[in-house]
Amino acid sequence: MSKIYVGTYSKYNNGSLHGAWLDLEDFSGKEEFLQACEELHSDEDQPELMFQDWEDIPSSFITESSIDERTWDWLDLDADARQAVASYLEQVDHCSDIAAALECHEGVHESEQDWARDFWDQTGMASELPEFAQNYIDYEQFARDARLGGDMVFVNEGRKVRAFRRF
Repeated sequence: MSKIYVGTYSKYNNGSLHGAWLDLEDFSGKEEFLQACEELHSDEDQPELMFQDWEDIPSSFITESSIDERTWDWLDLDADARQAVASYLEQVDHCSDIAAALECHEGVHESEQDWARDFWDQTGMASELPEFAQNYIDYEQFARDARLGGDMVFVNEGRKVRAFRRF
């Protein structure tokens, strides 16, 4: 669940944290969400909304006083795509868009070396070598060079690594 605790600056400045957690998945878009926020704080004339806390929302989509329209496009994605986009925006390029993040995503792997092995297999480079030479490919070094050369970014996610192209 992607939730936001919505208060107002007026209440906060007067020593109150009164507000409520709203689940973004309950709203079809930004306009509907903001309308619900204003209804929540209907005791104020033109409430100045304050997003005091949030869960499971990429940090580039939200600030204390605003929420990005792209949030609802992100919510339409499946869980793995959401995680890929969130990782990309937080670790690679926070100014990017959802489509670019998904285009650069090269999956989740056991390790950087595992990514390199998949890369060689998927591109067909490994099969271009004679079978005896395939055993001499240094996948660990290839992944390291891709990372240090700026072509790839690897994001550690527990025991897995999420890979992104940088071009």
